[in-house]
Order: sequence, then C-alpha cells, then structure tokens
Amino acid sequence: MLLNLSHIGQIALPVTDVDRSEAFYKDVLGLPKLYRFGDLTFFDCAGVRLLLEKSKGGFAPQGCIYFRCADIALAVNELSKRGVSFEHKPRLIASRRNLTDAQAAAPSR
Repeated sequence: MLLNLSHIGQIALPVTDVDRSEAFYKDVLGLPKLYRFGDLTFFDCAGVRLLLEKSKGGFAPQGCIYFRCADIALAVNELSKRGVSFEHKPRLIASRRNLTDAQAAAPSR
C-alpha cells in the first residue's frame, strides 16, 4: 500500500490559558473559530484546523506556525497596531516563486 501523506489536517498547539489564547487567535489574528469543547478550541486556517488545548503539566513553547500573507510589512504594521509584539522582526525567508518544483518538493535536511 502506498502511503500518501499530502495535506495537514490539524495542528495542535498547547497553551497555558485557553481563554486568552482563543481571544488572541480570534480577535487579534482574525482566524475563524470553529467551535470549543471544554479546554479545546478549534480554528480554521484555510482548511487546516488549529487546535488550542490546555497544556498538561509544565509548559514549554513548541514549534512555530508560519502564516502566508500578501505583504509582510503591512501585516506586521497592522498586528503591531493590534498590540502584538514580536521577539524577532518578521521577514520573508524564502519565496516559492524562486524555487523550482523539485526544490520546493524536496524535504529539508
């Protein structure tokens, strides 16, 4: 049987405060909230579900989510107006337009 993993269906993100995190993703970032069940909140990210769940035990930041946007400078400016602070200045790391199809499909090492 061929294993065909192609699209991400859901990303789970542990958070310390579900209410505060829900407000950030909904009110500041503007993501559409799908539903909430207890300490689980689900958002839609262009067809990928984002699950915010209450962290069990100690909390340590895990991973990073990159959102696509048409204009990074404009997005940073708007998010700054909404009270978002950035640890590092957001920047374009790579443009898929600058990669060949083979490079874009190649796994990172």
